[in-house]
Amino acid sequence: MSQRAEASTEFADPLGTRLRDRRQALGLTLKDVADAAGLSVGFISQIERGITIPSLTSLISVCRVLKSEVSDFLSQPRGDQPVTRHDQRPIYAVGGNAISYERLSASFPGNVLRSVLIHEPPGFRSEPMSHEGEEIYYILEGALTVEIDGEPNILETGDSIHFPSIRTHVTWNHTDRNTTILHTCTMDVFGDGTPTGRPETSMAVSRARGRKSAPKQPRLKSPGGPQPKITKGKSS
Repeated sequence: MSQRAEASTEFADPLGTRLRDRRQALGLTLKDVADAAGLSVGFISQIERGITIPSLTSLISVCRVLKSEVSDFLSQPRGDQPVTRHDQRPIYAVGGNAISYERLSASFPGNVLRSVLIHEPPGFRSEPMSHEGEEIYYILEGALTVEIDGEPNILETGDSIHFPSIRTHVTWNHTDRNTTILHTCTMDVFGDGTPTGRPETSMAVSRARGRKSAPKQPRLKSPGGPQPKITKGKSS
């Protein structure tokens, strides 16, 4: 069984309190943060008062407005290995949020894709959000409603949806069972920043180069001995 990691246990103060303190230190209003993060004023207020817990994507959006690293508010698994194992990935959540995640993607120079497994419990509904980039939801187990600009799309197991993240989107597990989603996006939801180095010497590539290469196959000779060399001449 994977070890569950509750990120909020590593911090003395609740998530909402730390976000509020940072906002006030910057002299920002609730509306300033909400407008810049693509969220509602009421939702930001509920986060700060501990009434609700943001999703991973929303937390990243708020952290950007607060000019803070997500690691200041949430501890996430590192992406320093190209391979993850189904029984070894940590399962973590944002504070006491009912939705949980498993990191799949690695961090290396030039990478643009971020992937997680999302586990949404029955009845869970995310907050409306919009941000840069694009994303894909693929339903591995269960079902999910994904609203894009107010239009509901009901996805069953094996279905997917791909859209620009700037469009306002909401997810809702409308079923009475858990739903597992493979989610890939271009937003830096892990707060990895820009890894240094060169892609061709990154962890994943260098591992592949370290493997024993297959022996070269000998060239087959044409039947009848060597072929005469053909030279191009002017046509008459």
